Amino acid sequence: MAPHCRYSCDTAAQTLEWISAINDFLRPYMFLLNDHVVNFFKDRLWESIDKQWMNCLRKESVENLLKIPSGIVQDNWPASLKEFILTSRSLVLPREQVELQMMLPNLHVASLDTVLTQGMNMKKKHEVETLAAVVRSIAESTGSQTIIDVGAGQGYLAQVLSFQYNLSVVAIDASSHHGAVTSARAERIKKHYAAKTKNAHLNVPQTVTCCVMSSDALKAFSDALLQKNDFEPLEMKEIDLGEPYLEGLEVERKKPSLCSNSNMGPSLVLAGLHACGDLSVTMLRTFIECKEIKAVVSIGCCYNLLSEEGSQNSGSQCGFPVSEGAKLSGLSLGKSARDLACQSAERWRSLTKDAALQNFELHAFRAAFQMDLKTVMKIGGGHEAGGLYYLDGGGSLVALWSFLSPLQWHYGLGYPSLKALKFLVLLLSHLSTLECELC
Repeated sequence: MAPHCRYSCDTAAQTLEWISAINDFLRPYMFLLNDHVVNFFKDRLWESIDKQWMNCLRKESVENLLKIPSGIVQDNWPASLKEFILTSRSLVLPREQVELQMMLPNLHVASLDTVLTQGMNMKKKHEVETLAAVVRSIAESTGSQTIIDVGAGQGYLAQVLSFQYNLSVVAIDASSHHGAVTSARAERIKKHYAAKTKNAHLNVPQTVTCCVMSSDALKAFSDALLQKNDFEPLEMKEIDLGEPYLEGLEVERKKPSLCSNSNMGPSLVLAGLHACGDLSVTMLRTFIECKEIKAVVSIGCCYNLLSEEGSQNSGSQCGFPVSEGAKLSGLSLGKSARDLACQSAERWRSLTKDAALQNFELHAFRAAFQMDLKTVMKIGGGHEAGGLYYLDGGGSLVALWSFLSPLQWHYGLGYPSLKALKFLVLLLSHLSTLECELC
């Protein structure tokens, strides 16, 4: 558990208590969470924040501001501000790294050779190396014969599972280009190992181009795979009704679903490395509905892309929230809040002062540009060339912002000090004084 954390996910009741505490904490600030950061400048949202907090933070160093997401406060700050920051930090889910060997005693992470890791950067190599070993360990403990790599991308995980661990793997991805790249790469690897070991019968992952953004589609695919006794090359097509049709692997609709009978012989494991947005939720739902799927090993990503109940792009089955308990709690975030949730406190804390100021300045520029669009202020004529639009008269991008006076910048950014204003807006770095009637 994280330091000073009062909450736990050990039981369903404790998890719901934690969710409820988060929901109660966020509710008064949803007007901020549901707006894009640019709107903080454009719509003067700082005026809704405690004035004592704003007066304190305006005087604070950039370095101390960058520590706020990590729960680090200063002694001289208002008690209410310190309580807000420390409470928010206490509600964060723990990020401690688990000891895999304790979780999976039979785990052995094999070091991958340069043939299998070709094209991977160090981060990808670490992820694939570790996750492949975890999948193999879980497949062995559940007695599963086949792995379905969902959202396989270029097939790095699928190929390691096949060639390194000799597992039967089917790689699914919505992109036909990814499928072609996976197949071509697998053939090159097979050729290398066949020549080296004089073994022409190596396991090669099979690729299927298929969009499985619903548990019904993934369940139908699993059904078809279980009804197939041998592994012939698979090809996914779309028919008029939008239902999946597998050439050489047709599902007879009159047959009962194998996913409803846990006594059938074959079994599957669903695996996903960076299963984006709703894809991880689809895998979990399919696991619940299909008893022949013995395990799910999913590393999710892009949680901001989860569909949410009440949003414009939500379908019949939303990706968030999933559990009935979370739904009954009334938990709702919205797109901007989900984007913010993907920010890393560690990343902000590690930024240099100059890098942070550059980041803040970009938001200020964007806000100024949106304010300009709103007032429909003309900045001159121009012409298009090569897909880009150029200002006539030798103008530069700086011209877009030069129409704002120092006082307009000062007003638009929430009355920062002269020193802070010069840091935020490089165009004003020459200023020596700034007279504002409100300061």
